[in-house]
Amino acid sequence: MRLGKLPVKLNLLPPAEADVTRQYRYYLVNQDAPEIAARFREEVQRGIQQIMRTPKLGSPVRSAVPGLRRWPVAGFDKFSIYYFERRGELRVLHVLHGSRNIGRILRQASPSDYRD
Repeated sequence: MRLGKLPVKLNLLPPAEADVTRQYRYYLVNQDAPEIAARFREEVQRGIQQIMRTPKLGSPVRSAVPGLRRWPVAGFDKFSIYYFERRGELRVLHVLHGSRNIGRILRQASPSDYRD
């Protein structure tokens, strides 16, 4: 993803990249909806840019991941960006649909993803 210069450094973790790619392919291949696929990816990028400008923007999430927050993906109301900030770095952990077992997925996060 291409993002302009913003106040914090971005670290899009592999699980988040996989989430976005999976959903993009779903819209593109399964739904034959290339416009929706492109819009989804653009809205995720736009959401990340908003978060990078104001990291405390999202709602806190109770989780084993300290400081975890979530921010909705505009136009895709059931999707949220799960992220946290560490030492001036924004780490995007997941981009998930609300019908998924969020708690289980977050418990599977690698401690190396969120520990300094």
